[in-house]
Amino acid sequence: MNNWKLYIANRIHFDKHNRKKATPPAIRVAVAGVALGLAVMILSVAIVIGFKHEIRDKVVGFGSHIQITSFDNNQTYEKQPIQFTDSLYKVLMAHEGVTAADPIGTKLGMIKTDTDFMGMVLKGVSPGYDWSFFKKYLVDGALPEIADTTISNEVLISRTIADKLGLHVHDKIYCYFVQDQVRARRFTIAGIYQTDFSDYDKLLIIGDVRHVQKLNNWHSDQYSEIELLVDDFDKADDIAYELYINLIDHPDYYGTYYYPQSIRTLNPIFFGWLDLLDMNVWIILILMAAVSGFTMISGLLIIILERANMIGILKALGANNTSIREIFLYVSTFLVGKGMIWGNVIGLSLCLIQKHFHIISLNPEAYYVPNVPIELNFWYILWLNLGCMAVSVLMLIAPSYLVALIRPAKSIKFE
Repeated sequence: MNNWKLYIANRIHFDKHNRKKATPPAIRVAVAGVALGLAVMILSVAIVIGFKHEIRDKVVGFGSHIQITSFDNNQTYEKQPIQFTDSLYKVLMAHEGVTAADPIGTKLGMIKTDTDFMGMVLKGVSPGYDWSFFKKYLVDGALPEIADTTISNEVLISRTIADKLGLHVHDKIYCYFVQDQVRARRFTIAGIYQTDFSDYDKLLIIGDVRHVQKLNNWHSDQYSEIELLVDDFDKADDIAYELYINLIDHPDYYGTYYYPQSIRTLNPIFFGWLDLLDMNVWIILILMAAVSGFTMISGLLIIILERANMIGILKALGANNTSIREIFLYVSTFLVGKGMIWGNVIGLSLCLIQKHFHIISLNPEAYYVPNVPIELNFWYILWLNLGCMAVSVLMLIAPSYLVALIRPAKSIKFE
């Protein structure tokens, strides 16, 4: 027989008629420990990845991957304008990784109703603006129709603003903008969105950028900023730096210098907070791997002691310690595999239940999402399984040396 060690391991693990008694409780606990550990790992990774992507996508949805503003380093919504021309658009779109470029205008103001008022920021967009983000979170009405020919008075407001001011779709609202003199604009609510991202929901209304240009007395090619989307979020910092090097020596027609910055640079608090989650996941993974490994160690020791007579006979027949250790490592691997199968079933089932039925809810004021987000990624799950198997088996190598302490004469005689 080519692999007699594997054959014996199969008989020990799979031949139920050859067992003197049912599986010892400690071995069941060991298998359950592996299953529980892997299930917790899968849940932890799926939740953290889902949470990070939800928050990141919302920040990017409101602010894009890269923002190009003037070099005055003004972090408010009242920015010095920059010029956006067809030639600049071609330069930006020709840069590797850039997929979209939209000019934006922002203006601080106030919404006033008959009974209440509220501060807001009008975010003006151009006719070619990509509405996919707001379409995803649209809860009532429709998106504003912004055409090339005429200035649109339609706006999109958040559910937060609508609830506080008692507004509904198709209502007329008056917005006031304070500058040298107070200027008013009347808008029609086309739709209402809700992202549960309170930092932006309580401020932004979205409308035609030409209102911002007229309020600020800007030319038709002047905007507050240019929003860029890239094909890979992880490359946004590098692309922003490359654009900075390319544009820093080329001011616009009005003498303003361009200043590209990535969304990570503009929102260090959010992304720093998300980066901390990675450390939490690593701590969970290490703890669960340790728990799984130690429960399997106890199971292996019990199996070895239970088979002391068999070990003595094998040694008497000429088997060396290394071969016998391999037998029990095979058996342990079978047990780890069984625990991992159950761990995958439990972990993936819980993930799918939460993903589709949203059993566990969260306070969106604190977490920016209404329920625990789940994102399943095949490659992460594969690496978790491979890592769990590798760590568990490696931790079993040292206790497998216990077979060297078993003497044939005593073990056979004891039996």
